[in-house]
Amino acid sequence: MTGNSLGERFVVTSFGESHGREIGIVIDGCPAGLEVAASDIQRELQRRQPTGELFSTQRKEADQVEISSGMFKGHTTGAPIHLSVSNLDVRSEGYEERRHTPRPGQADLVARLKYGGHEDYRGGGRFSARVTVGFVAAGAVAKKLISTIGMEVYAHTVEIAGVHAGKAPPDEEAKAARGNVLSCADSQAAEKMTEAIADAKKRGDTLGGVVEVVATGVPVGLGEPVFDNLDGDLGKAFFSIPSVKAVEMGAGFQSAKMRGSEYNDPLMVREGKVHSPTNNAGGITGGLSNGQPIVCRIALRPPSSIAIRQTTVNIQTMSEQPLSIKGRFDACVVPRAIPIVEAMMATVLADHSLRAGLIGPVLSNS
Repeated sequence: MTGNSLGERFVVTSFGESHGREIGIVIDGCPAGLEVAASDIQRELQRRQPTGELFSTQRKEADQVEISSGMFKGHTTGAPIHLSVSNLDVRSEGYEERRHTPRPGQADLVARLKYGGHEDYRGGGRFSARVTVGFVAAGAVAKKLISTIGMEVYAHTVEIAGVHAGKAPPDEEAKAARGNVLSCADSQAAEKMTEAIADAKKRGDTLGGVVEVVATGVPVGLGEPVFDNLDGDLGKAFFSIPSVKAVEMGAGFQSAKMRGSEYNDPLMVREGKVHSPTNNAGGITGGLSNGQPIVCRIALRPPSSIAIRQTTVNIQTMSEQPLSIKGRFDACVVPRAIPIVEAMMATVLADHSLRAGLIGPVLSNS
């Protein structure tokens, strides 16, 4: 396979499969001297863990991070950082039984055709959301790195099953989102979302939703137009997350319904600085960060593995047959996607901060 690396200066390379020995990430290009503890990475991995029987898979992995290189005495050394976790709670029997009956909506069929049947199909293999363990581990390091120049990233749930969260004040949004298992800043909407997930799971079905991610303290000028513009690189990173089917920045699709007089963010001078009271651009203009908070929304489709009867084909006999999937699957991936989305945002911002020269090769004050 190719296409397993992201970034130009802060480069992350993902490795491992869902039921393989281990899964993780290699980070190349992180400056020396960044203070990072294993607990910083572990804390982020814990946020990605299953969020309870109602929402998530019953697969229980410890996800204890192992740092094999690139850190010494609590700081990065400038060498590649190898982060991994072991896959311990694997049950591959069901996948052997379904080897020749690909799941609708999943990558089973296309992976088999592309790789001639040599792919690791257990648990979805390389196409499983399990690969995002490495994303989150890299994101923990990236968050620490961009915090050295004043940037912070947070995400929250804004929609599940057509239930929309009300907008919280920006200075209260991140804290409010931590108040429930869905990471939704609107507690009343969170209750309705929970009820919808419970109903879907009772029926053997699944649900998708929308996550909003925000970066604050972003300096002006991140991005390298035309092909490495900031919104393009963010979109690529978000689309690497399994289940993501749509990404929008700022007003996004709504901007197609607006007039220029409605969409344009007016420019004003406040306290000697150029300021805009609105942020329809989502913090990115012409592919460059404009100093406003970067706001992106990511749509995640419902998980493909459902107990409801579907139609598939038997690859060996080339005949149609019914398929009802039983196993350990997420009813809704949105809650667990929160730290993953944050990680990808932070990783891209770290890469572009290095490319812009805002962070040097050695951090002497970490």
